[in-house]
Amino acid sequence: MTQIPANDPDQDRANILDPEVLPVLPSLNIEETARFYSTFLGFDQVIYQAQDYLIIRRAHMELHFWLTDNRAHCEISGIYIRGGAIDALYAEFTAKAVPSLSPFKLRAWDMKEFYVWDPHGNLLKFGRIPVDEDKM
Repeated sequence: MTQIPANDPDQDRANILDPEVLPVLPSLNIEETARFYSTFLGFDQVIYQAQDYLIIRRAHMELHFWLTDNRAHCEISGIYIRGGAIDALYAEFTAKAVPSLSPFKLRAWDMKEFYVWDPHGNLLKFGRIPVDEDKM
């Protein structure tokens, strides 16, 4: 069994026995992926990096990437990130002029969302449940 150190900031938010879901996305170039996610999306912790695999983290978000030479893998891959801090992420990404940042708007399926496409075509959807002000 893995033991969380006493100074681990995650110890009070998660039970180590609870499973986590971590996306594994394709990358055409691990170095380019690391640079984009660090520079534009704030994934400032590199947990592991090799020529064919990357693990990066930003606060409580962790992404894994595997190397492929097939762009189609990237263009049909995506993840959904949901939570209350999505508005702040949109403001941050707008200030950083993130390439391929979509408008943040209420969608037909009653979620307020924005999208980012990384340089290789992976789709990152960010969303939250709308509040009354979003529906006006």
